[in-house]
Amino acid sequence: MSHLLLYPYPGSGHIIPILDLTHHLLRRGLTVTIMVTADDIPLLNPLISLHPNSLHTFIYSEPEITPSPHHPLIAKVISTQKLFGPIVQWFHSHPMPPVAIVSDFLFGWTSELASHLGIQRVVFSPSGAFSSSVIHMLWRDIKKIKDNFREGDESFFLAFQEIPSSPGFPWWQVPSLLRDYITGDQDCESFRKGMLANMTSWGIMYNTFEGLEGVYVDHMKKYVGHDRVWAVGPLLPEEHGAIDVSGRGGSSVVAPDRLVKWLDQKPDQSVVYICFGSQVVLSEKQMRALAGALELSNVGFILCVKAGGLENESSTIPSGFEDRVGKRGFVVKGWVPQLAVLRHRAVGSFVTHCGWNSTLEGITSGVMMLTWPMIADQFANAALLVDELGIGKRVCEGGPEICPDPAEMAQLLDESLSGDRPERVKIKELSQTAVEAVEHGTLAKDLDAFINLVSKI
Repeated sequence: MSHLLLYPYPGSGHIIPILDLTHHLLRRGLTVTIMVTADDIPLLNPLISLHPNSLHTFIYSEPEITPSPHHPLIAKVISTQKLFGPIVQWFHSHPMPPVAIVSDFLFGWTSELASHLGIQRVVFSPSGAFSSSVIHMLWRDIKKIKDNFREGDESFFLAFQEIPSSPGFPWWQVPSLLRDYITGDQDCESFRKGMLANMTSWGIMYNTFEGLEGVYVDHMKKYVGHDRVWAVGPLLPEEHGAIDVSGRGGSSVVAPDRLVKWLDQKPDQSVVYICFGSQVVLSEKQMRALAGALELSNVGFILCVKAGGLENESSTIPSGFEDRVGKRGFVVKGWVPQLAVLRHRAVGSFVTHCGWNSTLEGITSGVMMLTWPMIADQFANAALLVDELGIGKRVCEGGPEICPDPAEMAQLLDESLSGDRPERVKIKELSQTAVEAVEHGTLAKDLDAFINLVSKI
């Protein structure tokens, strides 16, 4: 029975899919040790109860972070390298040490760790193959880009001829980590080396499936020069499986039964779900535009607003909004059981920031996507949904000063629930492909292929 060490980045968008991956690995007979902080242990409890003998934990305290003059994520990732020694000590004291480490793509330094331990390193990407391809090309070519970039030139455009469909993005849509590199320091270069190390690892796992991104998975196989690139998604709990989806990622601030009861009273495909993930907080200006669009529209809706933003930042719901929309709307201030909401028959479309977890949840639920990307890989994900797949429409894109026109957005909200829209037809077809990927498609085949190779190490 092979033993794997899994090391997720400690953030909900990263740890949730790797826990779903862990469930699949455990069901296939592997032993797994997962590295987590004490704060994340509650997220593991459902898996521990299902697999008490084969799932183990390596609980660590997050190392002290030395502030970076550029990006806090770089400082946090650099700090995790202090765990090199404790992991080595744990490994050598273990009666049956792991044969491989599966670590988040942000932890490129674990390639060196794996080499030191004499085991294989597998990259786990909670993002899709398309956005990962773009981001890798950016890190690879950033020094050349730096030579051609003029400070303050927001019209600077980057094209990626090597990637299928030759995508391109304006400079302002490039992730801030990479833009920071233009004025980077030693930490930025260390982080860059870690990102490039991902492409020389023994294998790569993408949370995606062939019907969604097969061409980009094949592209990465050609790029790295081997077939140990696996599409192991969509990594989501089964709709009627052993794990309760209502608690996925945390505790809901609203009783799930209350949300379901509200949705049960609505006709099929009549509700728009609006959520911007765990990181993004709308500015006051953006919230006014969104609220205005909802008031002008005729749709039923669930609006999920990040709780911290209501208290500490400017994302305040306009005064009297909830009274004006009445029973047509349901406003939630905090975490909601998103997957359970999206899977409900009453939900027909999804206004999303295009984080990859939300993207996969929307696709598998068969709801039309209304894209509003703001940071990181979200612009690439939106381009995939709208330009490549034709399953979504753009609502807005950009930072806190960029807002949709309320009247235009209201019209798009209304139209998104129209049954004859081509995007709705395509998303239903892709949703079925996602189900097949889990049952007998790339998720099942690629995981089996991975485990077969691991068992021979």
